[in-house]
Amino acid sequence: MAAEEKIAVRVRGLVNKFGDQVVHDGVDLDVRTGEILGVVGGSGTGKSVLMRSIIGLQTPEAGEIEVFGEPMIGRDEDEALDIRKRWGILFQGGALFSTLTVAENVQVPLREFYPQLDKNFLDQIASYKVVMSGLDASAGPKYPAELSGGMRKRAGLARALALDPELLFLDEPTAGLDPIGAAAFDELTLSLKRTLGLTVFLITHDLDTLYAICDRVAVIADKKIIAIGTIEELLKTEHPWIQEYFNGPRGRAATAALERHEAEAAA
Repeated sequence: MAAEEKIAVRVRGLVNKFGDQVVHDGVDLDVRTGEILGVVGGSGTGKSVLMRSIIGLQTPEAGEIEVFGEPMIGRDEDEALDIRKRWGILFQGGALFSTLTVAENVQVPLREFYPQLDKNFLDQIASYKVVMSGLDASAGPKYPAELSGGMRKRAGLARALALDPELLFLDEPTAGLDPIGAAAFDELTLSLKRTLGLTVFLITHDLDTLYAICDRVAVIADKKIIAIGTIEELLKTEHPWIQEYFNGPRGRAATAALERHEAEAAA
C-alpha cells in the first residue's frame, strides 16, 4: 500500500462469538479512503456481523476497530456521535420505518443529530436526497408499502445519504433485484462514490457488482479475511472457495459480461 493512502476503517484481531459459535477469530481488514470495497463469503461467515461490529451494533469479544483513525470499541456513545455523523448505512431490504413516508424516513437521522432544524428545511433536504438516490420527487410522500422492492432500496439509500456521509455501508443492496435494476443500482453507487468522494463498504453476493464497481474485494472464510485485493489478484489465490466462487459458471459469465461491456465502451 502506498504511503499516501489513508485508511477509513481499520480492523485488527476481531473476535465475534454467539454462545459457543465463533463467527470471527482474528479478522484483520483495512478499508482505504475513497475505494469501493466488496465483502464476500459464504452464508454464515459473518459479513453482516463484521459490518455491525464496525458501526457499533455488535460488541466483539476481542479486537480493535478504528474509523477515521478513532477507536470505536468501548467508546462512550456520546463520544462516538461525531464519528457516526460521518457514515450512512443501507441495511438489507432498506429497513425503512413502515409508518413513516419516504421523506420522513430520510429525515430520521437529521432529526436525531440536528433537532434544531425546522420542518421546511428538513423537507427540502429530504426532497434533494430522494432525487439523489434515483427516485422521482413524487416518491417522498409515499409509504414504503407503496413502493417496489427496488424503490425501497433507493429510499433506504436516500436516508443513508441524509447526513452527507464520507463512508457508506451497503448490505446486499442488489439482492432481490432483477439484472437491469441491479445494474442501475451499481451505476448509481459508482456515480455517487465519484461525485461525493465516498468510501463504500459493500457486502454482496452479486458477482456482476464485484466486477463492475469494486476496487478491491475482501473474502471472509475460515473465520478470517483469507484474501483481499483486486479480482485479478484473487483469481491467483488457490483457496478452493475463492476458485469455486470466481471461476464457477456464474463467475465466468460475469467475466464475459464485463469483457463485452468494456469492448462496447472502447468501440
